[in-house]
Amino acid sequence: MHDKLTELRDKIDRLDEELQALINARAAIAQEVARIKQQSGGETHFYRPEREAAVLHAVQARNQGPLSDEEIARLFREIMSACLALEQTLKIAFLGPEGTFTQAAALKHFGHSVQTLPMISINEVFREVESGAVSYGVVPVENSTEGVINHTLDMFMLSPLKICGEVELRIHHHLLSRDGELSQIRTVYSHQQSLAQCRTWLDTHLPAARRVSVSSNAEAARIASREPQAAAIAGESAADIYDMEYLVRNIEDDPDNTTRFLIIGRQDTPPSGNDKTSLLLSAGNKVGTLHRLLAPFVNHQISMTRIESRPSRRGMWDYVFFIDIIGHQQDATVGKALADLAEEALSVKVLGSYPRAVL
Repeated sequence: MHDKLTELRDKIDRLDEELQALINARAAIAQEVARIKQQSGGETHFYRPEREAAVLHAVQARNQGPLSDEEIARLFREIMSACLALEQTLKIAFLGPEGTFTQAAALKHFGHSVQTLPMISINEVFREVESGAVSYGVVPVENSTEGVINHTLDMFMLSPLKICGEVELRIHHHLLSRDGELSQIRTVYSHQQSLAQCRTWLDTHLPAARRVSVSSNAEAARIASREPQAAAIAGESAADIYDMEYLVRNIEDDPDNTTRFLIIGRQDTPPSGNDKTSLLLSAGNKVGTLHRLLAPFVNHQISMTRIESRPSRRGMWDYVFFIDIIGHQQDATVGKALADLAEEALSVKVLGSYPRAVL
């Protein structure tokens, strides 16, 4: 047995040496790519969302295990992130503070070789990207249990920013506290969305506890870490940052609870081959408006994945529609549908075409 283990460990050591050499070879090529881009003149975009998405999809397509598709994508994401940092360290604004799920989404999408900068509001994330102070921003847009984050949608009505990507993050909520007993908890802090996503669990296990909504789960952990008989609903990052104990793990009512985040930037994203397009439509308050807006997608056999209405703020009962469709605006069929749509709608704003989320 000892000889067999020694043999296997020797094989792992040799593979580690090969992997290290190959990773450094990849990094050297990335540096050469950066030099060529810099010599070409003009504005240089080192981060290419469509290229990275295509690489990750290819990684998953050829994966034969034993690592899962999600795990193999995570490993390659970190390699790509480290290589990109040799070209340019990206600055990523996210809805803070430190330890939020939005920061976790930023790191899932860009890898850990970036600089993440917490912002106090969704508005501030947009402003930082618009000003050029950061490369990209990450904002939440919808949850599978509680629906859309209206504030994010409203920001797109006036912002010139483009959607460059999306991230889907499985959300696990944990009850954290400095007090070691569930029976001692009198107050539970969390973001209003998280309180809603854990409502049934709270009703069953802490029916008498006061529920206090705060700006983020990380802020909830910060408050609860300083208050006796208090707990926070938050994620693992907040638990680590504020040195909180886990009273109960995974208290979300829906085990498939997932939140979708958007990557916002200043430039359009070319096709990756597996894309989604987000639109903002306005058509006035008339009979049959929605039917006319949706007809071009039906006629050109384009799948629609989401539709939301929001007050336009132009007048009473006047609404705009946010629509997500499968495909890129440069695709021939999508282009024809958009042309037909322009004849029916008062306005059509393409918020962005971008790669669909990688596992």
